[in-house]
Amino acid sequence: MSAMRSRRSFGSKALLILAFVCAISTSNVAQASRPLGRVVVKRVAQFGWNLYFTLQIDGMPVATIGPDHHYDGWLPAGRHVLTVRTASYEGLLQPTSITVNVKPGGTHVFTALWDSNLIFLHPAGAWLTPGKEWELRPRL
Repeated sequence: MSAMRSRRSFGSKALLILAFVCAISTSNVAQASRPLGRVVVKRVAQFGWNLYFTLQIDGMPVATIGPDHHYDGWLPAGRHVLTVRTASYEGLLQPTSITVNVKPGGTHVFTALWDSNLIFLHPAGAWLTPGKEWELRPRL
């Protein structure tokens, strides 16, 4: 009789430990999958045919953008710093930055402008119509 209780006790403890481990792993997965928002960086047509700029997000380089190119990516919701710096013209050495609070499911569009020997990002709008979303979709 004592052996039966021992087995039940061990089985219930094992089941309790398993439930605890599952609860912890589920919590970690929920924390790891933060909601995303979309960030698009375009350049104006008059930017210059031979000018390229690098885009950094939170200090990490993510793209070099030249004529007829843009950046389109997904970021975790929250505060991010976008920095642009010239990649092809020696006179434009000063990087400029802008902070964006990425909203879950939102699309944040910025246009790169060149003025007074500086490249800077101008917010073009935070939310887009479905038609604009279609127009800005990545093309493969």
